[in-house]
Amino acid sequence: MSGNGATSVEIKNLDLSFGAVDVLKGLNLSVNEGEFLVLLGSSGCGKSTLLNCIAGLLDVTGGQVFIKGRNVTWAEPSERGIGMVFQSYALYPQMSVEGNMSFGLKNARVPKSEIKERVARAADILQIEPLLKRKPSALSGGQRQRVAIGRALVRDVDVFLFDEPLSNLDAKLRADLRVELKQLHDRLDNTMIYVTHDQVEAMTLADRIAIMKDGIIQQLASPGEIYSRPANLYVADFIGSPAMNLQQGRVENGHFLAGELSVPLASYSFEREVAGDVWFGIRPEHVLVGDDAAGADLELTVKAEVVEPLGSDTLVLTSVNGKRFWLRISGQSKVASGDSLRAGVNAADASLFDAGDEERL
Repeated sequence: MSGNGATSVEIKNLDLSFGAVDVLKGLNLSVNEGEFLVLLGSSGCGKSTLLNCIAGLLDVTGGQVFIKGRNVTWAEPSERGIGMVFQSYALYPQMSVEGNMSFGLKNARVPKSEIKERVARAADILQIEPLLKRKPSALSGGQRQRVAIGRALVRDVDVFLFDEPLSNLDAKLRADLRVELKQLHDRLDNTMIYVTHDQVEAMTLADRIAIMKDGIIQQLASPGEIYSRPANLYVADFIGSPAMNLQQGRVENGHFLAGELSVPLASYSFEREVAGDVWFGIRPEHVLVGDDAAGADLELTVKAEVVEPLGSDTLVLTSVNGKRFWLRISGQSKVASGDSLRAGVNAADASLFDAGDEERL
């Protein structure tokens, strides 16, 4: 993680309601100086609403917003020291790239020499110097988004807010710009808060991810921590493609039991006591296949129902206890629909969740 441990953005007990609908509920969040924080969640979870509250585009119902230690809860967006990049490029079609990037600075009456210097610096960072005289209509989608990012960069602020900036681009452009955004953050070392529903973007860009559901942060941790130790059943099911394989059962005498399944749990690290029914989860890539399955805590034979070759690896859909059960195997493996496979699961690679409160065990 970048930064020196100081706090850049702090949210305290933030509430936001639209009439009788509570969108954000007592939300607390602290973003470190120079950190790349991603707000991740499905549509309607409150991530863009939270970003708009930080930006000052929405008036909060309760709580406070601090940027660089200054209470900006009721400050205008222009007074908050932020630069924002939206999903839509929102470029002025009649202006050149240079005009779009300098427009806000001109309105703020920044000296012409400084405007020229800032635009040149941003254009150099984003590698769009040859485009400065072009109109937006003569640019590709990726070039337009670079200009939109450049317009935020010229403001020379400490905090940048991104609201799904890559969602309008095709897959290859998204992948290219994702790399450029990461390099941009490494170069500038500014605080960046980034909203997305794309978990690939979140996992590859973030220092930390805040996974949201119904206006509440479910887990705030590094990508590795969220992937390997999801805090609850929602996070476990949300992160990963395909999602984590889940079986509901119970724990008795140190074993997870579900139908014909019996998995010894001696190698599992419990975080709290087990009481009642549980969910047992294992990621597709953690299921051992073929000779690797020998000696696993649980060994079983499964039948390939659907085979999805992805090149570097292959996804195989099977069934266990009547539930979908995915395997991720080498792309070089020769597996066809209808084939029988040996599969193995070790409890040390699994995640267990209480069936009541759905929290990690």
